[in-house]
Amino acid sequence: MRILFIADGRSPIALNWMKHWTARGDEVYLVSTFACQPDLPLSSLDFVPVAFSGAKSAPTGESRRKSLLWSAATLRLRMGIRHWLGPLTLPDSARRLNEIIHRVRPDLVHAMRIPYEGMLAAAAKRLQPEGFPPLLLSIWGNDFTLHAPASPLMRRYTRLTLQTADALHADCRRDIRLARRWGFPAERPGIVLPGNGGVDMDVFFPPAKERTAPLVINPRGFRSYVRNDTFFRAVPLILAQRPDVRFVCPAMAGEPQAEKWLADLGIQKAVDLLPPQTRPQMAALYRQAQIWVSPSTHDGTPNSLLEGLACGCFPVAGDLESIREWITSGVNGLLIDPARPQTLAEAVLRALNDDDLRLQAAKHNAALIAERAEYQRGMARAEKFYSRITAKT
Repeated sequence: MRILFIADGRSPIALNWMKHWTARGDEVYLVSTFACQPDLPLSSLDFVPVAFSGAKSAPTGESRRKSLLWSAATLRLRMGIRHWLGPLTLPDSARRLNEIIHRVRPDLVHAMRIPYEGMLAAAAKRLQPEGFPPLLLSIWGNDFTLHAPASPLMRRYTRLTLQTADALHADCRRDIRLARRWGFPAERPGIVLPGNGGVDMDVFFPPAKERTAPLVINPRGFRSYVRNDTFFRAVPLILAQRPDVRFVCPAMAGEPQAEKWLADLGIQKAVDLLPPQTRPQMAALYRQAQIWVSPSTHDGTPNSLLEGLACGCFPVAGDLESIREWITSGVNGLLIDPARPQTLAEAVLRALNDDDLRLQAAKHNAALIAERAEYQRGMARAEKFYSRITAKT
């Protein structure tokens, strides 16, 4: 099969999905919206910026100065600019994408995320609908709950994208339902699979024996929809009852806001802010940690959740519809109000102090991952889905 992916080529989620098809021997072409050099045997790699995604990669001169200004802006400001003005960049980028599609002539175009990769693919298809390959659209965590309603243009382009897509992939059932509301026709096919294809059980597996040192991991980094303020304010509340607990936060090293919270709350000695970790490094951290924490306000199925469950971590997460598809509070995890540090602290302490709860949850979650999120099983379903889509045209 000749597959053209439109994705952020830096994303571990996208790369984990694409590696299956390169390993299978398919011709894999990548159009990345961000500059990258992925370690995959691609048939070709093109860079098509959209919604100012090229701002960080400008090398010299005035472009470099604009890049520095963009990097200096806050996460919230950058997101706001992209939400309100980003869709205006789609027509020019869509014309460039159509040139690449004409050159590659793929059997299938798979856009991984609605903003802005799916929007870009749909805009290209609307410009040249005749002979356009089947378009598969992946929905990621907060495409509908955070991004779609953020501005009039985001609402408009989300609807157009859903109306244009030929098939849908989502990482939770909630997003298939929401996609219908946003215009995805009921007769077109959809599938629910983890966003990265699933968990590689050769990398993410439980420790040989139960952990003894209490360690809490927050693997979400800095995202606008994760209440890290709640997490850090919960830390001293936990330490007041369990001063032996340590906390580890991958992808937070050098974050000024995180460092300020540590200083203001006096918790520097209990919390380690780490740089981004490789997948084996993350797996090793999960095997050391007893508790996995994510106080998010928007989410689909976080891949870090599935990986943490596979390694035997006990999850404490924001109480969201999509998370309830995996976690039953009090059975295989605890779900909390992500805005309340006291509630988060109480949940972490309950899990740390209840060995039986953690052990039973670990057994439950191991079976859950094996049944619903194992990588090879998931990608076998993806193969059948791809064949179904391409057979229709």
